[in-house]
Amino acid sequence: MSAPDFDALFRTAGVTGWLYAADIDTGREIGHGADESLPTASMFKVPLLVEFCRQADAGLLDPASRVTVTAADRVPGPTGVSAMLDDVTISLRDLAYLMIAVSDNSSADLLLGRVGLDAVNAMLDGFGLKGSRVTQSCRASYDSMRTDTGHGWPYVDPDDIARLSVLDPARTNRSTPREMARLFGLIWRDEAASAPMCAWMRTVLNMQVWPHRLASGFPYDDVAVSGKTGTFPTLRCESGVVEYPDGRRYAVAVFTRSFSTALNQPRADAAIGTAARMAVDHLRR
Repeated sequence: MSAPDFDALFRTAGVTGWLYAADIDTGREIGHGADESLPTASMFKVPLLVEFCRQADAGLLDPASRVTVTAADRVPGPTGVSAMLDDVTISLRDLAYLMIAVSDNSSADLLLGRVGLDAVNAMLDGFGLKGSRVTQSCRASYDSMRTDTGHGWPYVDPDDIARLSVLDPARTNRSTPREMARLFGLIWRDEAASAPMCAWMRTVLNMQVWPHRLASGFPYDDVAVSGKTGTFPTLRCESGVVEYPDGRRYAVAVFTRSFSTALNQPRADAAIGTAARMAVDHLRR
């Protein structure tokens, strides 16, 4: 059986793409540049979610404990607490929900401060995900873009791209398509944390509100798509799980870099869903 022509798909969409997909239960897999080290953007929030749940399991934190988010805690971002004007008192668990469902940057940074960078990376090492690292917060990422360009994001022109450290995997949060998909497989097999915590993570990841990338390739009422997107200038990616009514389930990660610096690129977004669908169809045949 010949592999899908991912290069043609990505080229037509105006992007370079990398992909990995695997049957969560059988291990059957397909890849396209699956071990390329790439920036994760907001997908770093998935390993942060896993370590949050593991610390809850160990009694190191109480998910129901409440914190007050003030103006000083707010990080740039168009959603969640980042977009609010007044102080918010909220549980750690609900911060984790906002971090995933609407990719709230302020929630992510508050949790990262509580959980710790070293703990997240130790967890990744423990699972053998040596190519995955969380090295900076959302605030640090935005600050670096302001330093690199003199004006920050989203106002980025082609001359800015080469200067952006957030697009250099050696200097930012990073992973590979294979390792992001493997992390999702651990969550779906109840291996990332306790069974109750993995079940909660699956619920939250299924609540992500963005339908224009991975989910666009599976527009069926009986197919569930859960995941987490990531976006930086020219970078669009998503990792997640596709579950079919016959019980088969597939971890998928797709990363793309666009040739254009335009903020709105529907073809590039749709290519993520199309590539995921091609990969899953190949595994199901």
